[in-house]
Amino acid sequence: MFGPPPVTVEVPLLQVGAGLADYEDLGRYVGALRNPRGLHMTLLHLGVAEELSQDVARWTKDVTGSELVLRRVASWLDELPILEAFSGSSQRLIALGGGGVSGLDVDVPQHVFEYQVSLIQALHELLDDLLVDNIDDFILSSPALGFRSPRWLPHVAIGRPMDRERGPWEISPLPLEFGASRIRNRQTLPPAPTG
Repeated sequence: MFGPPPVTVEVPLLQVGAGLADYEDLGRYVGALRNPRGLHMTLLHLGVAEELSQDVARWTKDVTGSELVLRRVASWLDELPILEAFSGSSQRLIALGGGGVSGLDVDVPQHVFEYQVSLIQALHELLDDLLVDNIDDFILSSPALGFRSPRWLPHVAIGRPMDRERGPWEISPLPLEFGASRIRNRQTLPPAPTG
């Protein structure tokens, strides 16, 4: 049985190379390619909403209750600016998640990095409003947020690797087209207030 899905800010990957054949060609390196319709690049991972709210409540010793966290996170997400569609590229595959997943290492325009940094800054402001102290420590230790590194690595997970080697693996250069940013699993949070 699967648990509740994580909430993320992401951009959909709309096209790899010249089309589906270029994506399927990556099957030479990957044992089981993911469905191309679900491919995306995560810009910010917030985790399962209920778990994040509990992390904040524990960290603040219940000064900030979990229900308030859920409402504030929902409003905060709705106010985030949209990152418009953009082009990127990839020339190598990398191992992710301890080597259990292969991903495209993506070169993105500078404004995409700047947008991602703005998301982290906005997350800091949100957590400050929620009375979280030592925000950097909270971000790196929250099980829900799941940050393993303070540095963002643009990538698209595409499937299971052929073997457990760590890579990276060089591939023919692939142009990539991404859509505008969106909130995945927003429906797991309370609805935005109306009026």
